Amino acid sequence: MNDTNGREQPVKSGTTGGRGTTGGRGTTGTDAATETFVAHRNLLFTVAYEMLGSAADAEDVLQETWLRWAGVDLDAVRDRRAYLVRITTRQALGRLRTLGRRKESYVGNWLPAPLLTAPDVAEDVELADSVSMAMLLVMETLAPTERAVFVLREVFDLGYEEIAEAVDKSAAAVRQIAHRARAHVAARRPRGAVSPAETRDALDAFRRAVTTGDLQGLLDILAPDVVLVGDGGGVRQAVLHPVSGAEKVGRLLAAGLGRVGAASMRAAYVNGHPALVVSDGDGGVDTVVALRFDDGLISGLYAVRNPEKLSHMGRETVLRR
Repeated sequence: MNDTNGREQPVKSGTTGGRGTTGGRGTTGTDAATETFVAHRNLLFTVAYEMLGSAADAEDVLQETWLRWAGVDLDAVRDRRAYLVRITTRQALGRLRTLGRRKESYVGNWLPAPLLTAPDVAEDVELADSVSMAMLLVMETLAPTERAVFVLREVFDLGYEEIAEAVDKSAAAVRQIAHRARAHVAARRPRGAVSPAETRDALDAFRRAVTTGDLQGLLDILAPDVVLVGDGGGVRQAVLHPVSGAEKVGRLLAAGLGRVGAASMRAAYVNGHPALVVSDGDGGVDTVVALRFDDGLISGLYAVRNPEKLSHMGRETVLRR
């Protein structure tokens, strides 16, 4: 079985019983469990990633999900997809709380790990919006259970009863949590919709301006209250604190990215949206710059440089709802 980037993942292949039915733990039962898991793997990865903002941790959650799924009596499972989502959600919730403690000691700003995605992800507007760097950062402001409920309800359209089983709450409590999370996110999400064509045009203008050191060109496309956030993880140089204001951000970009050169900077779909990928001297990825747009202007710039977070930029990741 392969992971989202095509790497071979271990699969539990042993048997724990002598039955050969699809529900048992014999060879046929194990094959059925594997087939079901593989069929829903991209969906499960998307659930875990949206809850965690970390591709590596999402992969770990999928491995944990498989280990639990491999021991389930399939005869007793009415809806296999829902059951798998429930396992994944519970595992992700536990890891999300661990990540929260880890982030407290993180050096500098923490940003989600970027994913190289196929252009067709952008065609699913809701999915692309939910995995955008800007939205993942908004979801970072939710409590763990709120984030799980928001993702399962707003992105994957699960029923309240299904979500209640996944987060160990009553359906009534889940409704209240969903309402609260929805209002919280709505108050912080990008204000004005921008079409893919407008995004690409703005990205091209941004790339031209930074590679030529055209400060005025940058100021023309940066929102007055634009914020630049960098994530080097204490390994690579990056701004340790957010930089705000078009003038400050523009000068910093012109001085920093302006030294890179157009040949080392390419456009790519990252988390379902056009972004810039800066290559290092050996053909690897040095920096990923994702953008947030508000009312047609760039209001947020997220530069990820931590090498540990760039491991999923080598191959397209398939996301599914």
